[in-house]
Amino acid sequence: MEPTAGHCAALGMICDTFVPGDGLTLPAASELGAVDTIFQILGRNPREADKKQLAMLLGLWDSRLTGLLTGSGLRRFSTLTQQQREAALVRLGDSRLAPVRAIFQALKGAALLAYNVTPGPSGANPLWKEIGYPGPTGPLATAPKPALQPLRFTESTTLTCDVVIVGSGAGGGTAATVLAAAGLDVVVLERGNYYDDQDFGTGELAGLTSLYAPGPAGSAEGQITLVSGTCLGGGTVVNWSTSLPTPDAVRQEWAELGTPQFATDEYGDALRVVSQRLGVNDRHSPLSPRDEILDRGARALGWDVDTLPRNVSDACDAGIECGRCGYGCRLGAKQSVTKTWLADAAAKGARLVVDANVRRIEVKNGRAEAVSALTSDGTEITVRAKAVVVAAGAIQTPALLRRSGLRNKNIGRYLRLHPAAAVFGVFDEEIRPWEGALQSRISRHHANLDGKGYGVIYETGPTHPGLATGFMSWRGADAHRAAMLDFARSNAIGIITRDRDPGTVSIDGSGEPIVKYRLSDYDAAHLHTGIVGAARILEAAGARRIFSGHQAGVSYEPGVRGSVAEFDAAAKAAGYGPGQCAMGALHIMGSARMGGSAELSATNPDGATWDVANIVVADGSSFPTAPGVNPMVSIEAIAYMNATRLAAQLS
Repeated sequence: MEPTAGHCAALGMICDTFVPGDGLTLPAASELGAVDTIFQILGRNPREADKKQLAMLLGLWDSRLTGLLTGSGLRRFSTLTQQQREAALVRLGDSRLAPVRAIFQALKGAALLAYNVTPGPSGANPLWKEIGYPGPTGPLATAPKPALQPLRFTESTTLTCDVVIVGSGAGGGTAATVLAAAGLDVVVLERGNYYDDQDFGTGELAGLTSLYAPGPAGSAEGQITLVSGTCLGGGTVVNWSTSLPTPDAVRQEWAELGTPQFATDEYGDALRVVSQRLGVNDRHSPLSPRDEILDRGARALGWDVDTLPRNVSDACDAGIECGRCGYGCRLGAKQSVTKTWLADAAAKGARLVVDANVRRIEVKNGRAEAVSALTSDGTEITVRAKAVVVAAGAIQTPALLRRSGLRNKNIGRYLRLHPAAAVFGVFDEEIRPWEGALQSRISRHHANLDGKGYGVIYETGPTHPGLATGFMSWRGADAHRAAMLDFARSNAIGIITRDRDPGTVSIDGSGEPIVKYRLSDYDAAHLHTGIVGAARILEAAGARRIFSGHQAGVSYEPGVRGSVAEFDAAAKAAGYGPGQCAMGALHIMGSARMGGSAELSATNPDGATWDVANIVVADGSSFPTAPGVNPMVSIEAIAYMNATRLAAQLS
């Protein structure tokens, strides 16, 4: 999308309504440069339909027709006062129509994120100074040179190998080592680029635009924001290092769905090998101020709290530096697959290729023969192989299988997202929520709300100014500014829902994925329990103000205004439909799940697709159901197991 002057003017009006500045130290969004940031971020989105929809919306924004939509009458947005503009936006957010609320959430998310991550003309966003946020640190002078030397092609190229792996994250990286160690010739294709220690420390905006997937940004209905990594090493480069095994009850559930090895030593051994290679330990999980609040509040309620194991080395400071690791670990302490499995695979001869967006698997006579990819400048790459391992993540994996002509009805079904929401507490003491060990404590008090293993868990995570906006509501510019000025004294308790009921992934006419997901009443009830539970934790820990991400603006001040019972009722009334409560999906799973029959699954117990036997899936899309815990270790164990089976067949 090439924005016109009209598009920029319309978006500037919208952004300045959300964030008009204070006329003193904080500039308006357009003055800061937030409009350019939005177009920079949206320009990465490969789906042309999204860009066209935005262009249409911006083209109509200052029309009388939009005035009717916003409840402003036949008045152009440009003729309204700031107060009237804010009221118009709030009416969009409060609309009874889900598509209208989705428009509001998209605009709100773009404006607030862009404002909070834009360095501005001076290179330092004035908001950062106001809240004590340090901003980009730059790379460490002592950072070593990158250890890997991936290939990058600028001319049309054809490679030949035994196995080509699509995706280099938790699944693809693990599979690469297993297959290369078996003596097979392996090529790994990664859509993103390679970044290592010396590339990190450039701040939120640079991290978001280099390390994270360009789209889709959310589900089609506006229910949930989608977050995943796109770089060599995938999500393991940017995740929060939490390393939990698949729960035993979940392993049994998966076994009963037609994959019996999940309940046997085969999968148990895979879990142990993965944990050992990643160096999983709990020696570097001290209480940060964030997790101390979770620990203090939960224990005051008599709830369980456990220490989280993490895949970090002794180089981890588990403090200020650790809090930045969602945008890459400058210390090289996080044992991502670039540090472990991919390094092992490269040492055994595997070829790693970056900037290779795989568009199709070539299938002839029921067998995969090659994959075709494009670089960012359109250069064609063809890799011929005896087998294809697909590990592109639970959005891109089913999209690739569909683009390649596979027809099993379960490809793209059974998508699970672990819907996550947050409740914020404002404290008297400074917390600096962007610092401290990434995640060091968990409470499972509500993990089994139905007696069947479905419920929620409570965790925290490093909260940076940009990330925070994705879990916050907006009821007006003054209220939002006040919340941000309290940011250094705020803490968010995250609620992660083990969703029982799934969504879908399909493709549009150009082959780009479309995610459809609506939180069911069943899962919404569990999420609501978690929202109220998080408020109880914060109150027990001493928060003086507590608020959720409901767009209706649900909050209370313990002992001063309202109560947790009133918060409970208000949150329930505010609802959990699209656009009603801010949610994110940081764990995307299940869309090409393993199982015992083609009627119920997309792949067989070996991970091979029912349609084409030499296409094996080895990533989070393999999950038969949601695991209910952070999925990295489970993904790598499945990839280890499926790749081991494939290696035995090929050898």
